[in-house]
Amino acid sequence: LDLLRNLVTALVRHERIEAPWARADEMRGYAERLIEYAKLGDTNERAMRMANFWLTEKDLVHKLFKVLAPRFQPHPGSYTRLLQIPNRDGLDRAKMAVIELKGNPFPPLICPRRDTEKTLLNQLLKGYREDMQRAAAP
Repeated sequence: LDLLRNLVTALVRHERIEAPWARADEMRGYAERLIEYAKLGDTNERAMRMANFWLTEKDLVHKLFKVLAPRFQPHPGSYTRLLQIPNRDGLDRAKMAVIELKGNPFPPLICPRRDTEKTLLNQLLKGYREDMQRAAAP
């Protein structure tokens, strides 16, 4: 639990962190819930208790309520983005991820896109279109 609290604290402080995929995925739900509570305002007792529990550095409580909560106020949910990055070098080759808060000041990360032209469905559709064009041509 302390590890998750430290990861949530680091995410609030830096707004983009690298972590092993499993930890980042687990922490994501807690970070999203913390922002949901922060949107209720700093006068809400439950929101303050959640912030005091999850943020190990108490100077970040102000950032959570005064910077992040207003940024996400118009959005109904999904405040974080989780992207896979190359596996960690070394002994374990752990699957790594970058988790970031949306709307952060950093340049955007490039999402890897599959070559969708080569998927089975698209190949079948391409063949169907070619057959229809041949049938329609006199």
